[in-house]
Amino acid sequence: MITMTIALIAHDAKKELMVQFCIAYCGILSRYDLCATGTTGKLVSEATGLPIHKYFSGQQGGGEQIGAKIAWNEIDVLLFFRDPNLSVPEKDAADMTLLRLCDKHNVPVATNIATAEALILALERGDLDWREIGNPDL
Repeated sequence: MITMTIALIAHDAKKELMVQFCIAYCGILSRYDLCATGTTGKLVSEATGLPIHKYFSGQQGGGEQIGAKIAWNEIDVLLFFRDPNLSVPEKDAADMTLLRLCDKHNVPVATNIATAEALILALERGDLDWREIGNPDL
């Protein structure tokens, strides 16, 4: 059986929010393959016990690794809790690349908790079919 893969990324100021979100929705998230940038994945895994494939930390290229997985249609949903107060040109460019990849490959992305809750609840209801998300030509 093929399962969907959900990627988790959180800026430093949003890591605790991501942890709390994953604790709240642990039951739903446990049904999916999870991957994350290194620090976010470590924190979420420690708090929830969920198995998470961890890539490099964001500063070491973890976002780019997840971006490559998106480009290969290996990520079905991205939960990317961004800090709207963080304005670093290099980081903004990397973030925009990730969002552009999600747009190009039809990957649902949540950049805040309200949208993340909507996506997770849609997954629970079965509103997001993995065959239609990453592969719109199917």
